[in-house]
Amino acid sequence: MARPSLGGATVLLFLLVSVAVSSVMTESDDSTATLAAASSGGQINSNSVLVALLDSHYTELAELVEKALLLPTLEAAVGRHNLTIFAPRNEALERDLDPEFKRFLLEPGNLRSLQTLLLYHVVPARIPSEAWPHSRHPTLAGDHIHLSSSSSSSGEGSSGGGKMVGLAAVVQPDAVVRPDGVIHGIERLLVPRSVQEDFNRRRSLAAISAVLPTGAPEVDPRTHRLKKPAPPVPAGAPPVLPIYDAMAPGPSLAPAPAPGPGSGKHWFDGESQVKDFIQTLLLYGGYNEFADILVNLTSMATEMGRLVSEGYVLTVLAPNDDAMARLTTDQLSEPGAPETIMYYHLIPEYQTEESMYNAVRRFGKVRYDTLRVPHRVVAREADGSVKFGAGEGSAYLFDPDIYTDGRISVQGIDAVLFLPDEDAPPASPVSPAARKAELAQVKAKTKLKAKLRRGKLLEIGCSLLGVLGQSSHFATCQ
Repeated sequence: MARPSLGGATVLLFLLVSVAVSSVMTESDDSTATLAAASSGGQINSNSVLVALLDSHYTELAELVEKALLLPTLEAAVGRHNLTIFAPRNEALERDLDPEFKRFLLEPGNLRSLQTLLLYHVVPARIPSEAWPHSRHPTLAGDHIHLSSSSSSSGEGSSGGGKMVGLAAVVQPDAVVRPDGVIHGIERLLVPRSVQEDFNRRRSLAAISAVLPTGAPEVDPRTHRLKKPAPPVPAGAPPVLPIYDAMAPGPSLAPAPAPGPGSGKHWFDGESQVKDFIQTLLLYGGYNEFADILVNLTSMATEMGRLVSEGYVLTVLAPNDDAMARLTTDQLSEPGAPETIMYYHLIPEYQTEESMYNAVRRFGKVRYDTLRVPHRVVAREADGSVKFGAGEGSAYLFDPDIYTDGRISVQGIDAVLFLPDEDAPPASPVSPAARKAELAQVKAKTKLKAKLRRGKLLEIGCSLLGVLGQSSHFATCQ
């Protein structure tokens, strides 16, 4: 009687163990599937810290994350471990951020820098505010960030209890808390050293690596003008330049045409002066496209620096951004088109708004040489200002004396100047029949004028004869 009861208890115990093991395996399989879905970039949990970031009031940071295409990377990171996100407030990304730096981040070619900047704000570990460490932590960008705390703080960081993330104070600790991460609000944007170096390298003229355009002109020591390179001279042929011109001092040895600011040795740092006037254009506002073409699409910046260092002076006619926006793709896509446009806006003279206006008021029309030899730009007085060009391609002096340092003068204009059309069809010759008809029409007009004049004289003469009583003796006065 005991064996059957023992066998029933054994069977019951086996069934209980089997159910428990199956439930544990089911739970482990479900968690494994969830992690696999998160790590593979699939649909994440609606209670995730990433969903909370997209729905939070940190809208500027959320938009940057979407523009940087970082959602798959962050989803994979959430699947592996918890995250701590340091979110800058919207004001820090809208008004406090340098506009030039923000433009640099949003350019398509700088996507890697934007991704590095955003991943620098994410730590692959859960760091709550009550357990704030005083140490360095690795970020998803590969760099380390320093977390610290102080006993006292001022300003907006007072609500964070003196907690610091690098140089930024925590203004909203534990702003968002989720099972897989936490978000802390900070007062400013954190910029890693690598992104700052990329931005500085982009702004520096020393990093310009543009290829010298083919056929770029050189300086003629006789006329101090730019010209194309001379053809090679065979052995035994006479020299291209006379002996006197070859021995004459060049512009680097001759006295400078105009004194530079604070210099008494007739030597100038042309690269620094060109960099200074381009920086002035950017700070002045409205001339970013012209500066971008000078620096990035052509080698004109280095060319101008070399000319100024050798003692030359330049006047730059700079079209504003509205004028540059009217340029079509075809006008800039042809080989050498940017260089052609830029050379035509450079005058090898030092002219200010006052000197140009006085010249056009005195002479009516002034032709200035340009570095696009042999073309010249025509200036005339119009509406109390200086007007360049003619017809639809004319431009007014819009922003006078943006930059004047004695060597380089920058004058803002409201349109892009183009070379005069050399392919205009000549006037068609006049046929002999048309010429005869034109001569006959001129003769008819002359006779009519003479007849009208003769009739007036006769009327006056007859009136005088009528006074004397002699008008009856003349048939023409009857």
